[in-house]
Amino acid sequence: MMKVYELARKTIRSLYQDGLATTFVKIKNHKKMIKTNNINTIDIPEAEKYYMDVLFINGCYLPHPSRYRVSHQREQILAGNMTSSQIFYKDIKLELVNQYRMFIFYRCPYTEDVGAFINLAKKYNKKVYFDVDDLVIDTKYTDTISYVANMPRQDKLIYDNGVKLMGITLGMCDGAITTTEALANELKQYVPEVYINRNVVSERMVELSEKVLADKKELEKNEIKKKAIEKVILGYFSGSITHNADFQMILPAIIKIMTKYSFVKLSIVGELDLPQELKKFKKRIIINKFVNWEKLPELIGSVDINLVPLEQSVFNAAKSENKWTEASLVKVVTVASKVGALERMIKHGETGILCENNEEWFTQLEQMILNPERRKVIAERAYRYVLENCTTIQTGCRFAQWLQSRFTPNLVFVLPTQQISGGSHVVLKHCTILMKNGIDVTIFNEGYEKEKYLKKDDIMIPVVNKNYIGILGSIDKAVATLWSTVNFVISYPNIKQSFYLVQNYETDFYKNGQWFRFMANQTYNACTNIKYITISLWCKQWLMDKYNKIADYVPNGLDIQRFFYKKRNFNGKIRILVEGNSNDYYKNVDESFEIVNQLDKNNFEIWYMTYEGKPKENYRVDKLLLKIPYEEVPQVYSQCHILIKSSKLESFSYPPLEMMATGGIAVVAPNGGNVEYLVDRKNCLFYEPGNIQDAVEKINEILDNENLRNELIRNGLRTAEQRDWRLLTKQILKLYINY
Repeated sequence: MMKVYELARKTIRSLYQDGLATTFVKIKNHKKMIKTNNINTIDIPEAEKYYMDVLFINGCYLPHPSRYRVSHQREQILAGNMTSSQIFYKDIKLELVNQYRMFIFYRCPYTEDVGAFINLAKKYNKKVYFDVDDLVIDTKYTDTISYVANMPRQDKLIYDNGVKLMGITLGMCDGAITTTEALANELKQYVPEVYINRNVVSERMVELSEKVLADKKELEKNEIKKKAIEKVILGYFSGSITHNADFQMILPAIIKIMTKYSFVKLSIVGELDLPQELKKFKKRIIINKFVNWEKLPELIGSVDINLVPLEQSVFNAAKSENKWTEASLVKVVTVASKVGALERMIKHGETGILCENNEEWFTQLEQMILNPERRKVIAERAYRYVLENCTTIQTGCRFAQWLQSRFTPNLVFVLPTQQISGGSHVVLKHCTILMKNGIDVTIFNEGYEKEKYLKKDDIMIPVVNKNYIGILGSIDKAVATLWSTVNFVISYPNIKQSFYLVQNYETDFYKNGQWFRFMANQTYNACTNIKYITISLWCKQWLMDKYNKIADYVPNGLDIQRFFYKKRNFNGKIRILVEGNSNDYYKNVDESFEIVNQLDKNNFEIWYMTYEGKPKENYRVDKLLLKIPYEEVPQVYSQCHILIKSSKLESFSYPPLEMMATGGIAVVAPNGGNVEYLVDRKNCLFYEPGNIQDAVEKINEILDNENLRNELIRNGLRTAEQRDWRLLTKQILKLYINY
């Protein structure tokens, strides 16, 4: 099922209040209110509660620019089947790096928090882009704006500092996203890649404009047609006070027009210092302050000709064609300067009028004023073009596909819990190897721990907890790591490739008669589109023999540099290590203690290491090592002489290998998970499972036979060295990525 369908299914209703759409989304049978800036976007104020594709970080206080560059782009990528959220840059949190595949900073000034966020994102191999729609990234551009150049000294220092801070953020990013060719050419001096995603109009803007058109049409029906021209209104919609100079440029043409044609009026919306020369036309000038953007289509629709003057400059050449698209939506013709994006987007005489000097401004305005039919034809063409080429829906897939092509390949491992186990350490090791080789790796935790990271080899691996965070983002590859995690991997619709890392015959984790045996067993015949992988030759064999499943295999390894060799003295008191969870029957810890209970207390000291399960009453334990940090495990092994391991079921038994790496000796019951690397009387001693006396005799033989002891230690070290993780890196990468 497609992701966009899932989102549509979950969206219950939309309400509009103060220009904001409020969407209620039902996720996991509970309702969460989510506010959005546009009708079809999911804008999550509490962005940390979701795993999504893209996070927009808005650094702009002004609503109009951020609406186009954050809200509209979010609407575009939703149309292209991607999910996103947004935050204001002052609300940024490092934990959000875990929950998104890409980050887009819009007009965001540098702060220590922003810098730390970008550095962490890059550390996790996630892409970061800077979005900007004006050349406000270097004072060499902003100094060309007359209004800025004439600011009071203290105000300009503050303004310039903001520009410089935006330039710093830009320089930290992998690339830039912008609105025009001229702006892109300048940005290429600062970042290696620039993508042009033009400003487009939202579905809500189209909806509001259609209402304006319908109202105008109804009004025309009710009016008596008159041959004489009653009035023509010129409209100037100023974005900010910085456009004073632009309007001054066409002032002579405006004065000439208003002097010659008394029926011409001028409507000004926004900030503009009304020139002294126009005050004599005061009765024919309509002045409106800034209005809510939802009221703007009505104001634009009330004029006959839209004026878009721009001075020739690098800064202005970089500006977008917004004013033309907004006017085109309500079928108002635009007369504009032949500058930058306006020149590129407007076809002179077909979808608008372009002027290069004051003479042309006067001539073209006069023609438009006197020829209402031509105005209508040009406006109609512009309207059709904008609807077909300049809306979020029409352009969304192209932009989404570009973003997706820039995603770092991501790989999610689904863990049943964050609790320590041999199997989870294998997963974490695979994570670190993948991360070191440029993959975006995330752990999805199905337990109830709230830690945001898991640490392995001094590398922090990001964690997303599925019980607290809704999953809405895309995943290239997802790996189930226990039977209980398979359901997500095969049912979540936005995973391109699914894996099941089989580390044991989990059916036998449960005693006969327990329902979970069936649940676990089903996953070995889950579906045809899941790829089985394993770290054990034994698992590879039974997957084929019992379930006819072909599994790719890579051996398990060991951090040799952590499990270092330490020479033992076998002449004194001998320390025996028992390892395993006493609550797991297949670990058979009871048998290990039956063995050590037979040993002389004066000659043997018993240590018990476990992450779960406490000692039972009949256990002889001289030292309990409960839930000790994994970093301390090598030291435990190096302090013990002999390991007793009695497990009935192991996919790959780590403790004997870890003991051998430190120079100790393993006495074990053979099983599918240890015979892959253990050879009796070569690098270990096997005892007959259930035969307590046999195990006791093997322990005593180690103490009595120095030659055998030295042979076991020497070969054990060699076996461990052959399992060095560093030797297995290429095989692990190939397992997941087909290197």
